[in-house]
Amino acid sequence: MKYDIKDISLAAEGKLRIEWAERQMPVLRLIRERFARERPLEKRKISCCLHVTTETANLVITLKQGGADVVLCASNPLSTQDDVAASLVADYGIPVFAIKGEDRDTYYKHLVAAIEHGPNITQDDGADLVGLLHRDYKDTFLPKVMGGTEETTTGVIRLRSMEKDNVLGFPVIAVNESATKHLFDNRYGTGQSTIDGLLRATNVLMCGKNFVVCGYGWCGRGVAMRARGMGANVIVTEVDPVKAIEAVMDGFRVMKLEQAMPFADIVVTVTGNVDVVDEKHFAMARDGAIFANSGHFNNEVNIGALERLSVSKRRIREYVDEYTMADGKRLYLLAEGRLLNLSAAEGHPAAVMDMSFANQALGAEYIVKNAGKLENRVYVLPEDIDKEIARLKLLSMGMEIDILTPKQEEYLSSWKDGT
Repeated sequence: MKYDIKDISLAAEGKLRIEWAERQMPVLRLIRERFARERPLEKRKISCCLHVTTETANLVITLKQGGADVVLCASNPLSTQDDVAASLVADYGIPVFAIKGEDRDTYYKHLVAAIEHGPNITQDDGADLVGLLHRDYKDTFLPKVMGGTEETTTGVIRLRSMEKDNVLGFPVIAVNESATKHLFDNRYGTGQSTIDGLLRATNVLMCGKNFVVCGYGWCGRGVAMRARGMGANVIVTEVDPVKAIEAVMDGFRVMKLEQAMPFADIVVTVTGNVDVVDEKHFAMARDGAIFANSGHFNNEVNIGALERLSVSKRRIREYVDEYTMADGKRLYLLAEGRLLNLSAAEGHPAAVMDMSFANQALGAEYIVKNAGKLENRVYVLPEDIDKEIARLKLLSMGMEIDILTPKQEEYLSSWKDGT
């Protein structure tokens, strides 16, 4: 890729931000140092379809240090940080196929470029790369893949569906299922970064707002927690009775979305499902209501219905579209319904992505070590790897924990009378 003076300046900015993130990713740093010595990914081609951020940059640099031939494309059209992409190409020699705001055709063109790299391992976020690989390249590039990893809930759901239908062409590690990923990244990362994106996009005061969180999975828990911390009146909507009861026990109001809509100021979807906010909800919404999404795809808010119901639309702020309804009320959609935390903000803090991307790096190593032994199924990383990541994270924070004595281990594993 050829750079002009502006591109070189952009790359320099990206390199500084990559270095800043690296300082907050000590677990991945330790893995990188070991990878550089042992080269466990030597002669392996890896195609990554992930959000192009400073944290992802540190992951792909780690993979390259491990000996891999790595390329990166974006897993979302609005999440790319262009300075990071420029730096990866200019400073680290890692090809990147991504540009912030790319249209649908360009997005898929970049996916194809990553596939044509001829990967032995895929790293995906949402399963778009894996899905396209299976649809259009099952006779060419698919047979070269020994395994893959998947970062997020939505992708794992899609992959389990492929496994159920017996069409999954290689084993995949569901990184999202690791405790050191979803308990922390999904909850604390999504919680903080979603509020960050909301505030950057709108600059609204959170205190006193009626804030509706659609979905109380780990991401929804995080968003609800952080919104309450900012002084909002948080309402949770759910379809799962167990999660709904948990939200009640956590101190949140729980009701149907249509009951909440007439007084909702802000509605955030984090469900992984489609048409969560639909035509009937827009009709019930109050003037000035704000809609946003932190689920993977931009289909949780029914944008088509919003377009049909509105008589006019204008971009009022960089990430805010104003829709005027026939009755004169105005509704606001943030970041085109795409991932708010990665579109209007910088995504999860590096400190929490440290554990998520440690799982990705060790997942790639696990695939290489177990090549030919795994079936074409969705797997979870072994518990000992998960716990080792947690141990390293605690160590980096200067914290130690107790160790069971032999007597305690025997007691916990025995069926005999506890007395």
